[in-house]
Amino acid sequence: MLVLGIESSCDETGAAIIQDGRYLRSNVVASQIEIHNRYGGVVPEVASRQQLASIIPVIETAMEQAGCDWKDISAVAATYGPGLAGSLLVGLTVGKTLALAQDLPFLGVNHLEAHIYANWLRKGEEPQPVADWRYQPGDPVFPLLCLIISGAHSELVLVREHGHYELLGQTRDDAAGEAFDKVARILGLGYPGGPAIQKAAEQAEEEMRRQNRPIRDARKAYRMPRAWLRGTYDFSFSGLKTAMLHLAEGVTNTPPETRPSVTTKQISRYARMGAHAAQQGAPDVGLLAAGFQEAVVDVLAVKTRWAAEEYQVKQVVLAGGVAANTRLRERLSEELTPLQLPLSYPPIEFCTDNAAMIASAAYFHLCRGERHQLDIDVVPGLSLPFVEK
Repeated sequence: MLVLGIESSCDETGAAIIQDGRYLRSNVVASQIEIHNRYGGVVPEVASRQQLASIIPVIETAMEQAGCDWKDISAVAATYGPGLAGSLLVGLTVGKTLALAQDLPFLGVNHLEAHIYANWLRKGEEPQPVADWRYQPGDPVFPLLCLIISGAHSELVLVREHGHYELLGQTRDDAAGEAFDKVARILGLGYPGGPAIQKAAEQAEEEMRRQNRPIRDARKAYRMPRAWLRGTYDFSFSGLKTAMLHLAEGVTNTPPETRPSVTTKQISRYARMGAHAAQQGAPDVGLLAAGFQEAVVDVLAVKTRWAAEEYQVKQVVLAGGVAANTRLRERLSEELTPLQLPLSYPPIEFCTDNAAMIASAAYFHLCRGERHQLDIDVVPGLSLPFVEK
């Protein structure tokens, strides 16, 4: 089964052809990062206009790269939420139109669910016969625990089987991705925040190596607060963001012996200098970034381990843009190794928004006989279809 997937939930325009929910035939993404970087974040109206300009060329390129024609396509799928309403409308409308014109089944896909199914994608593998759509050797194994960290979402989800989702914990305020973006803006590191903070932290750690000092010195130079919310699997990063704001402004109670010798005036200057300071590798910006990143991944990794132990899952998977963070992957591996639990995460290009994951998620719904009528509308605030625990 070849599924054409379309993704337009935010500022990426994507189209992909996926075979049997796993095998990549093509995956094309038109990014708007350079456009929105000047604003420090996504401007919804600008994003939707760019979606309009990009979507047809992206779909045509995906079809060409896959070497297939419309007669080869089994179904069309497009994101219908969550996301920016204007951007979602572009992809969903085009997807429904193509399905109608080509007399093909259509499926609207939940963007968050698609991030989970990015773990089923196989980069560089030749397609194999699929005897049972439910499981192919190499697929993630149920029951599994998924940490979804995408945009405004930070959620721990227990997945017992295809389509069965139990919410264990979620963010109570800022999600991890939002916190990365906001703190990157505070430090003047640019947009998107996740990669910018990771790069700044790595530069600080590299400087420690040159000084023959342990990397942990960079991660502990600025000790950031952790909101553990004991007794729950929920997350909270709002306080951490505020602490970083105060620290960047020079308002901090951190004991002098645990932080570098840098004056209030210097820290404030870094916040104002913005991207220039980051490009110059200003050491204290990097140390601030390293401390912040460590605080976020520490909470995410430890709470994921706690949930994996309690629910006795067979595997842990990562999903969403922040899943691309290398330090998070390292910390999760450290936490899960004593439990002998496998950890999987998609290749970097499938962590961020893409259409391959949309087509993959659609395949498993289609195999269950599910279809959508063409009157389906966008749902900007859509959540996963959770079942009662």
